[in-house]
Amino acid sequence: MFKLGKVGEKKAVKYLISKGYEIIEKNYRCKFGEIDIIARKDDVIVFVEVKTRKDNKFGYGFEAVDRKKINKIIKVAKRFLISRNIENPCRFDVISIDADTITHIENAFLV
Repeated sequence: MFKLGKVGEKKAVKYLISKGYEIIEKNYRCKFGEIDIIARKDDVIVFVEVKTRKDNKFGYGFEAVDRKKINKIIKVAKRFLISRNIENPCRFDVISIDADTITHIENAFLV
């Protein structure tokens, strides 16, 4: 992972904790791919994709979460839930860090 991505993920973790989220896991990997952050808030499991940009010259970070990426995140999330025998409700969020602006999109896409 690029240094910028790691910095963005650290900022996202700090942001989520400040909003009352419990971080369950960072950089969860399986054969289908990776999820940046898995968190819990109010008994809901939240799968978070973090996109970081130093500026918006090439668009905002959240614009990079396309259908292909969404499908991959869903597969990885299912694997995580099955492997941990978790039946909690879940949702998918995107955190876009563009320069110094954090945009948190809750329920960014539905399954």
